[in-house]
Amino acid sequence: MRRRNFLTLPATAALAGTGESTALCLNEDNSHWFYTRAGKALSPEFVSSFVDQYAGTQVREILFCGSSQRTSFASKVWDPVWKGYDPEGPDDQPLFRSTPAEARAGARKWIHTAWELWHKGIDPYQLWIARARQRGLSPWMSMRMNDLHNVDDPESYMHSSFWRQHPEFRRLPWRAVDWRDRAFDYGRAEVREYHFRLVEEYFERYDFDGLELDWMRFGFHFRPGREIEGIGLLTEFMRRTRRLADSWSRKRGHRIRVGARVPTRPETARELGLDGARWAREGLVDMLVVTPFWASIETDMPVELWRRLAGDQVTLAAGLELLLRPYAAYRPLQFNSIETVRGAAASLLDRGADRVYLFNYMDSQTEMPDRENYPALLREGGQLATLAGKPRRHVVTYADTYAPGEAQAAQLPKKLEAGQWAAFRVHVGPRMKRARARLGVEGEISELRVNGDLCKPAGREEGKPGPAAGFACWDAPWGLSGFAVLDVRAASACSIHWVEVAGA
Repeated sequence: MRRRNFLTLPATAALAGTGESTALCLNEDNSHWFYTRAGKALSPEFVSSFVDQYAGTQVREILFCGSSQRTSFASKVWDPVWKGYDPEGPDDQPLFRSTPAEARAGARKWIHTAWELWHKGIDPYQLWIARARQRGLSPWMSMRMNDLHNVDDPESYMHSSFWRQHPEFRRLPWRAVDWRDRAFDYGRAEVREYHFRLVEEYFERYDFDGLELDWMRFGFHFRPGREIEGIGLLTEFMRRTRRLADSWSRKRGHRIRVGARVPTRPETARELGLDGARWAREGLVDMLVVTPFWASIETDMPVELWRRLAGDQVTLAAGLELLLRPYAAYRPLQFNSIETVRGAAASLLDRGADRVYLFNYMDSQTEMPDRENYPALLREGGQLATLAGKPRRHVVTYADTYAPGEAQAAQLPKKLEAGQWAAFRVHVGPRMKRARARLGVEGEISELRVNGDLCKPAGREEGKPGPAAGFACWDAPWGLSGFAVLDVRAASACSIHWVEVAGA
């Protein structure tokens, strides 16, 4: 244990390297609860009871996100979401005027619920933190460091007055081609200080077990080409946060941890100024979450490399997103099911992750389509022992985040001529007693081998998520584990759009 751990850790807040079993982290975003509980009788007990569904599951850390560009609580240093809101006014009041008419009522649900709680003197985050501890969970807060929702609409109700009033503080102030251009530029001292004031307020306002700085919302914090210079700036920002956490640990009488979310690839993270491995080695973070941004779950995160770079004194969490795509242009958009989440979780835990971190896996609205399996996910998704023997799917996906100008790679889609071979690599985790290779292919495959073993054709199957035309299937070798390489030979010209190994 690091020297900095001078205080007794809460029972729910152990660090990596203690022999403690793996588990789940769950991120509750800053709008979901308010939106989905709109119109309910908002008593303190009703608010608190939200946490109860996660008690007795494999969720260990529950992270409550309190902010995007505005806060969902009554901040003294940032705009709360209800700033400018008239609870008696119509849906087309000035705060919502730029929002499409069909979206105004939904936006208002979030804003009005947050306003009503404030009006009643109820702080939901204080209640959730207290209830989490009562139910044996470790409560954290999560702060989005550069949220860009709705930046295509400069007048959106989601934007802060600071963002609106200071276009010169944006990452690319001379253009607005896509959302990343409009991010705050952390190369500006004014931007760093503006965000650090909210970091300070989080510590002052809430007695949590940890504060996560979510650098992956939305991941681009410097002007292109300035990212390496930015490493030192963000590292110093993390040092300030660590010092603040240590100071408040002494005041609160218990250890307060610091976490960070960074991209899935160490080099990409560094080239975006997010040197998570350095933060871990310096002891600036207690939990490091390596995660895709949004566009797809990523099933081949280099967990082993992260462990070598970050060391064994940090809790290493592998982030799972809700969407699943084999490549960026794949359509239609599809969502993970319990079987694809099991596959990703089993692989990442097998490769050495301490946690499976669920982002956008909430109890309604933003959820898996097979929502009836949500309780099962919470009970089994964080440990190999409880995943063992259950149907799981290991799908070839891709990394959705790259630094500007960085070479991008994806295994799919793949076009083959008659007789041509192609290879696909996928990690399948612990041994599978039975497995099938499944392809979404336009055309015919004459031969498929898994790790060199010839596989027998097994007809066609359907499944969601997956290609509308279903899968061409082959029986894979018994006892498959670790990395599986599928060698595929085309019988005629064909296109392969989906590759996976499914089994148990």
